[in-house]
Amino acid sequence: QVRLVESGGDLVQPGGSLRLSCVASESIFSFNAVAWYRQALGKKREYVAQITREGSTNYANFGKGRFAISSDNAKNTVYLQLYSLNPEDTAVYYCRAVSRVGANEYWGQGTQVTVSS
Repeated sequence: QVRLVESGGDLVQPGGSLRLSCVASESIFSFNAVAWYRQALGKKREYVAQITREGSTNYANFGKGRFAISSDNAKNTVYLQLYSLNPEDTAVYYCRAVSRVGANEYWGQGTQVTVSS
């Protein structure tokens, strides 16, 4: 069974930065793509960013120019660097991996990001 473990969430002030990590139980190469989603209190879960097996990246509009997704295959890890955070970024951030074949998907438990003065 594939496991994903997120970490790095914290309480930060507006304008601050944070780096989130998603560690997989197997090689990132096993997946077609790894993505980050977030869910704020009382809101639906929304897409944040994605990195594909080929290394292509994509961002939700609110993350363009502020967020950066990257991977370290040797560490089975995908990162999400968050810059210029504002209170609207407060949410639980989740990691999602999609298998190369069969369209299986896996989710982590989430990590809390809180942006407040």
